[in-house]
Amino acid sequence: METLLKELSNKIEVNLTEEQISKFVTYKELLKDWNQKINLTAITEDSEIVLKHFVDSLTVLKYIPQNANVIDVGTGAGFPGIPTKIAREDVSVTLLDSLNKRINFLNDVIEKTNLENIKTVHGRAEDFGQNKEYRERYDVAVARAVANLSTLTELCLPFVKVSGSFIAMKGNSTEEFEEAQKAIEMLGGKIEKIDKFNLPGTDIERNIVVIKKINKTPNQYPRKAGTPANKPIK
Repeated sequence: METLLKELSNKIEVNLTEEQISKFVTYKELLKDWNQKINLTAITEDSEIVLKHFVDSLTVLKYIPQNANVIDVGTGAGFPGIPTKIAREDVSVTLLDSLNKRINFLNDVIEKTNLENIKTVHGRAEDFGQNKEYRERYDVAVARAVANLSTLTELCLPFVKVSGSFIAMKGNSTEEFEEAQKAIEMLGGKIEKIDKFNLPGTDIERNIVVIKKINKTPNQYPRKAGTPANKPIK
């Protein structure tokens, strides 16, 4: 696993130290162990974990400024927040997830990999996006989630400071990006760029959508829990 991780991360111009690779190994072992107790991932082969979770998460690094304060919204099993933190000690990371079992897993990973300046928060994005302690407090919000871009933007952009960015990690969804334009503008954002690429050595397509926050998000957003997913802004 170590050799594969080093090889694939080099292909996306991320050079990991031996210590960082060791932390990824610990993370992988904990992911597989906890996955037997709670549903964290359907991906369980070491090589697949390396490619589809770790390396995929690391593709976001070049979009995150030095010393950024980052929130990973709907982090799940910690992607991309924990790989980002392992590879970039300069950033501080908040992992937000609505399921307490996953939070317990994330805390175990943080403890056993000795990560610093990273914390977990148990709750829904709709609630914390309205919380003054979290609203418009972050340089970057990231999400690697299955929700459509309109919904994701409503969940994530409220956390971002004006002049910060929301980075959405998506599959191949060109039509979805066009449909989200109205929501992005209403919520104070503007698509800065969409980078399309394949994961190294595969034909797995990925898109990274960088949305710049140019205006404050109107106070009524995000709407109450469940509404952004059930009734996306159109």
